[in-house]
Amino acid sequence: MCGIVGLFAKRPNIKNKLGEHISDMLEVMSDRGPDSAGVSIFKDHSPKKIKLTLHSTEPDLDFINLKKYLASKKILDSMKINYSHAVLSIDKSNKENIILELKEKFPNIRLISIGQKIEIYKGVGKPKSVVDNFKLRKMSGSHAVGHTRMATESAVTTLGAHPFSTGDDQCLVHNGSLSNHNSLRRQLIKKNMVFETENDSEVAASYLTDKMANGSNLTEALESSLHDFDGFYTFVVGTVNGFGVLRDPIACKPAVLAETDDYVAFGSEYRALVPLPNIEKAKVWEPEPATVYFWGQNSE
Repeated sequence: MCGIVGLFAKRPNIKNKLGEHISDMLEVMSDRGPDSAGVSIFKDHSPKKIKLTLHSTEPDLDFINLKKYLASKKILDSMKINYSHAVLSIDKSNKENIILELKEKFPNIRLISIGQKIEIYKGVGKPKSVVDNFKLRKMSGSHAVGHTRMATESAVTTLGAHPFSTGDDQCLVHNGSLSNHNSLRRQLIKKNMVFETENDSEVAASYLTDKMANGSNLTEALESSLHDFDGFYTFVVGTVNGFGVLRDPIACKPAVLAETDDYVAFGSEYRALVPLPNIEKAKVWEPEPATVYFWGQNSE
């Protein structure tokens, strides 16, 4: 069942209240996904810095120890703790070193996302609890994608919640089911892709990351997935520039898009878009099957 939402801000009035708008959309989709929820939000950041979003089941202990350790190594620019997550800001040159240090010295801390702009916040519970726990309504940014999950084939955990991020400034949310995800996972493991869960959506995210790492842009990667994925799906994929949408050739999962001079919005159902300003004046349509849509700062 699951619910997907996305919002791309064209103007400052939407950017400044992006967190408030995406939270409203997410909460409307609660009955489509009551067991966990999450949001990727893309914020402006220094081009010389990179952000790592981390998760811990014991944040008060783990993040304090991590902050002390990184400060002693003089490789920490800043660290913001937000409920069970933390966002590190570091110099790009320290990225690989810190990832290795996390694996070796802080195995209870899990890496959720990496990128210049992306931050991911997700957890178990109803969407409203996730919104409130992370204070999402106070956030601003250029664009965001969100998901409310009704688990069908893997455990209800924070790591199993969407969005999944498997590449820098990339994320995916998914409504549907891939029947060939195990065979695709084996192929991607041979290419040194690492998986944290048994979730089929993580496979889809990794597939797109692999394609883009090997020269495809987002549109080309999504078009390739039409040939390689078996099953039914609606994807919303976030990148550093914006977000893309794809429905499978049968398009059995609901989806609706809306566009105004201020924003582009996606929802699994129209009611997810109702809280948005001036939605009554928006161009509203159902995305075509097997067709890639993208909105962003430049072409994908």
